[in-house]
Amino acid sequence: MDVLSISDVIVENLVESQGRNLQQNIDLIVACGDLPPEYLCELRNKYDVPLFYVLGNHDIRHDTAPAGCINITGRIMHHEGISFLGFSGSRWYNGNQNQYREHEMRSQIRRLWFQLWRLKRLDVVITHSPPRRIHDAEDRCHRGFNCYHTLINRHSPRFFIHGHIHREFEKESDRISMVRQTAVINSYGHHIIQI
Repeated sequence: MDVLSISDVIVENLVESQGRNLQQNIDLIVACGDLPPEYLCELRNKYDVPLFYVLGNHDIRHDTAPAGCINITGRIMHHEGISFLGFSGSRWYNGNQNQYREHEMRSQIRRLWFQLWRLKRLDVVITHSPPRRIHDAEDRCHRGFNCYHTLINRHSPRFFIHGHIHREFEKESDRISMVRQTAVINSYGHHIIQI
């Protein structure tokens, strides 16, 4: 299964008819936050595949899900036999929407313990913020969550896909870090993942 992951910036040639066309290759789109709902709808319509998303710290216009898109925050969803779990938001830094203190994010994860136990195998985690000290920064806004490490250690997802950290990559491999058996991927802009 080919998954298009997107976050933080609009990539015009993904939606322009004369631009890059990935349509024949994409089976699912995952959006890791800070993207306008109109962009999500455009991608969903163009590629005609399911679109799972979480919210970023700048997503303030998502009162209802964009048409055809599914917010998987705090939910486990399945597509073609692959399990997906999502968490929205960033570390708390000024009190706006979709910002959480460490204990609040840990609590969100704990609420899912029974579902995760029953699942037996977690394949993909989609978040806005990264795990602490993996791709993150030291300013209050861009620090990752420590509790994501606990999630990775306990459930060993194959992929942990995040946004939030704006960085250009010379090589696609530069956006990937391994944490035990989990590939942590910064999806800034867009990236295609084969699952």
